[in-house]
Amino acid sequence: MIKAIDLSKSYGKQTLFENISFNINKKERVGLVGRNGQGKTTLFRLLLRQEEIDSGTISIPKTYIIAHLDQHIYYTKDTVLNEGCLGLPSDQKYDHWRVEETLMGLGFSEDEFHRPPSELSGGYQIRLNLAKILISDPDLLLLDEPTNYLDVVSIRWFTKFLRTWQKEMILITHDRSFMDSVTTHTMVIHRQKIKKISGNTEKLYNQIAQEEEVYEKTRLNDEKKRKEVEVFIRRFRAKARLAGMVQSRIKALNKNEKRDKLERIPPLELSFNAAPFAARYMISTDNVSFSYNNLPPYLIDDFSIAIKKDDRIGVIGKNGKGKSTLLKILAQVLNPIKGEIKKHPNLKMGYFGQTNKIELHPQKTVYEEIMASDAKCTFQRARSISGSLMFEGDDSLKKISVLSGGEKSRVLLGKILASPCHLLLLDEPSNHLDMESCDSLMSAMDSFGGAVVLVTHNEMYLRTLVNRLIIFDRNKISVYEGTYRDFLDNIGWEDDEDPKEREKIKNNLSKKEVRKLKANILNEKTNVLTPFKNEIKKTEKLIENLEKKLNGNNKKLIEASEQGDGSTISDLSKKNHQLESELEELYENLDKLICSHEGKSKEFEEKLEEL
Repeated sequence: MIKAIDLSKSYGKQTLFENISFNINKKERVGLVGRNGQGKTTLFRLLLRQEEIDSGTISIPKTYIIAHLDQHIYYTKDTVLNEGCLGLPSDQKYDHWRVEETLMGLGFSEDEFHRPPSELSGGYQIRLNLAKILISDPDLLLLDEPTNYLDVVSIRWFTKFLRTWQKEMILITHDRSFMDSVTTHTMVIHRQKIKKISGNTEKLYNQIAQEEEVYEKTRLNDEKKRKEVEVFIRRFRAKARLAGMVQSRIKALNKNEKRDKLERIPPLELSFNAAPFAARYMISTDNVSFSYNNLPPYLIDDFSIAIKKDDRIGVIGKNGKGKSTLLKILAQVLNPIKGEIKKHPNLKMGYFGQTNKIELHPQKTVYEEIMASDAKCTFQRARSISGSLMFEGDDSLKKISVLSGGEKSRVLLGKILASPCHLLLLDEPSNHLDMESCDSLMSAMDSFGGAVVLVTHNEMYLRTLVNRLIIFDRNKISVYEGTYRDFLDNIGWEDDEDPKEREKIKNNLSKKEVRKLKANILNEKTNVLTPFKNEIKKTEKLIENLEKKLNGNNKKLIEASEQGDGSTISDLSKKNHQLESELEELYENLDKLICSHEGKSKEFEEKLEEL
């Protein structure tokens, strides 16, 4: 539906992309990735005609409607519900139920429907903007970091919503698991070019790595041949009887374009500075209660936990329920109204808050601030941390005074990375990072030698890292001894229960009976979908094996080319052609299986809704 041809865009001496072309086809949900500063948001602005293209064309059908998540706050109606209804298309202007359903999915309560939008927090105002574009039924959704203002419960609803989106979408997000769960294709801006594939981020990055490996081997082979030809030309240029052969070699040399060596892109490698800790327990809370007005009802009520030196604790729940407040209490930024905090006398904590009060010196540079965190932090370590937090090259020489709020948050995270710590208290540390930095941060938390207490809405972090949970749900705070997967399987979120199910519970159908009915449908769903899943895995394995063979043949082709072995080259080319045909057939079969699986899965979801 959208066709971009030979787009180029630069700012001064910085070229974001050059002569890139791509299509966004019907019903494609595309994840747009690339390192920070590569031009992802700029590409959105070009599609929206908010910026001029240096060269190239973007073709968009005349009646095609593009909607994007606007950070600009401007409201004209008196209530949240009425403002939300402005997003309804003209032929659906009385479908208020759609607005209510979307607002509730994004975390609004029915009481908030009648509040003035101006009374909402900044995060909820962005959610209201998001609700308006979701119900506007555009042809293309442009979503730039939409999860930054959502909690884990709202993201779970949003994920289900986007999976059923029947039109086009382009998504920028730092949350890899969220992107992979809602997109059909992935597109990357890489080395000022663009590449798009059918599949997820892992498949894309693996393909890029393989292509660049083949490119480099081919480049080295070409370089070797070029040197041999140049030696021949210098040696026999003066020989009259070899003049024809020399000229032929010169023409061939000029005809073969010289491949440039790929510029090395340094990997992003973050690591926290773990200090040795001998005791078993680091910090504990005993019957702690807190409210901001010092009066009941308490935001945190009678809460106790003991944090061990090897804990990985995820703090989860809706926004505004007390997660950030709890971290401030543990960091001793706030004092409890009741109860006691017991801390080991030698404990060193690294606290990263969403509204961190740590002072940054406005005249210091990024790397100077990071170096100041620890006397043993070297210049090289500070520059490395800066680069991993997206202050690459001269950006690490920027003064704090010129940084945005998000950039200052990254500097604060860098200071914690450089400081020796026993316990990390991290409140949404990934919000201002790109996807690769988020992956590196997850690895750093996983390998950290101390304890971590993490507030996050990133389910990949929760599934990968945590072994205990502090849960804000059902109007209480509780400790769950187990993984996030265990929590979802055994308890689950209150808001994951269907509204109709909650209505039946109110009408004297017990929760146990509803769960039994739900369990029967889920068992049937498992029995029906498992064969599809097995066949999908089998097909994916066959594709993986064939791609390995194809890669192996490509390596042999390079070797045969180096040796000038014509028969081997011919034989391998035929085999590759056969492998590529088989792969194409397998990909078509995989697409059919996935569509059938999604269709059957949707049928069961509808059955659950009818309970």
